Amino acid sequence: MPDSTAVPTAVADSPVDSDGYILLRCEPPIATVTINRPAQRNAISFTMWTQLTETLRELDADRSVRCVVITGAGNEAFSAGADISDFEQYRSDSAKGRIYNRAVDGLLETVAEMATPVISMIRGFAAGGGCELAVATDLRIAAAGSRLGIPVARLGITIGHREMYGLVNLVGKGNALYILLSGRLLDADEALRIGLVNQVAPADKLAEVTYRLAADIAALAPLSHAVNKRTLNQVLAKPSLDLTPEEADLPLTQFDTRDYQEGFRAFLEKRRPRFIGE
Repeated sequence: MPDSTAVPTAVADSPVDSDGYILLRCEPPIATVTINRPAQRNAISFTMWTQLTETLRELDADRSVRCVVITGAGNEAFSAGADISDFEQYRSDSAKGRIYNRAVDGLLETVAEMATPVISMIRGFAAGGGCELAVATDLRIAAAGSRLGIPVARLGITIGHREMYGLVNLVGKGNALYILLSGRLLDADEALRIGLVNQVAPADKLAEVTYRLAADIAALAPLSHAVNKRTLNQVLAKPSLDLTPEEADLPLTQFDTRDYQEGFRAFLEKRRPRFIGE
């Protein structure tokens, strides 16, 4: 079982794209994906949306990975959002914008529907698409001094339906409109107050706090996490709970797993369970 106090040691991250804008450090049971454009405040280019999607899908298929941390390189930003220098080529009209938005939606949908839990480790700015990416993850840990927001009205654009859905479900209608209509970047404490982040950590303790949480998550039953996430998505999609028989039976599937047998026997035997994801 993973040590819940362990923080990954410093090892070389591997680039997953030719530009080295996305880095991967995989130390099972935890993997770290780093947006690596610190000179551009980790802005996400058009191709990076798709590359991030592919990387996360591969990690979700890797049974040795039980938690993913997404972060930004350097100390200035998690991500300043979409790379505006791309807009002339990829977002200059609605036809191009539709293709661009599909790439963004593809990443956000992948993050939201991954069976593997995903944590955003936020330092500095998380703005626009960077904030939307953080909203799509399961948990958000921010360093003191971070600032978050979606100031799309400053550019004369809007967020899409998927981004709006995630934002409203996270912070509620009033706070979502406050974020969008004001165009402000909220400080970490205000973001915590409205539920935009789950926890604020001292800047020098951000990695320690985040990876301790990741290790705690990774030590628990991965199938329980996966089914809880699917059940949550079903409840959000069907708040009336007008479920199909298959959907209604989803929570019951855990009783047929080896991990369930291990979990309750370990409790009775007063020992730590060893979950295998089966």
